[in-house]
Amino acid sequence: MIAVLIADDQALIRSAIADLVTHSEGLTIAGEAADGHQALALARERRPDLVLMDIRMPGMDGIAATREICADPALAAVRVLVLTTFEEDEYIVAALRAGASGFIGKGAERDDIAAAIRAVHRGDALLSPTATRTLINRYVRSARLHTSEPTRALDGLTGREAEVLALVGTGRSNADIADLLTISPLTAKTHVNRIMTKLQAHDRAQLVIAAYENGLVQPGGH
Repeated sequence: MIAVLIADDQALIRSAIADLVTHSEGLTIAGEAADGHQALALARERRPDLVLMDIRMPGMDGIAATREICADPALAAVRVLVLTTFEEDEYIVAALRAGASGFIGKGAERDDIAAAIRAVHRGDALLSPTATRTLINRYVRSARLHTSEPTRALDGLTGREAEVLALVGTGRSNADIADLLTISPLTAKTHVNRIMTKLQAHDRAQLVIAAYENGLVQPGGH
């Protein structure tokens, strides 16, 4: 069973997500938190498999709570999936830098949210298409990113790795990549890990940026 901790300041949202988790196969509730402080305390107490984290909460917000959870060696196995209505670029980048494994909107279908929880739990990072676009629109078009380093680094990628990187750039999960390239999920994950090593990327968001910056995917494209 995947134990899920729900962190959201709105009781109605917590209740709806709790109902979703309770009625989804293989998922169970580890607890509910109304702010970041409670989320951090419950994460340390109950060691959930995943925290479904809202961004805007009173006191400690979801970004700060994510940063604390992901920086705690004792919580190394805990993954954070941000559930939010706010897919603006600054929140996306801040949460990813804090260590979140991905984003999904609160307006997503119940089955999609459950699938996202399972995907993040098994090690796939998850960026919704909207989140990916806003991330790119802010950072790929920024002059701060235009250096020669990524281009040189891409020279070390194989043709298949470049293909995988392009798919990562569109926000595809490892499972999606496996389906599209007709390879196993494990092979897809291996390719992604090797690309991260070659590009010295610390997270999947950096791979997304590298894909767009080097023309593997165009901003606004699919």
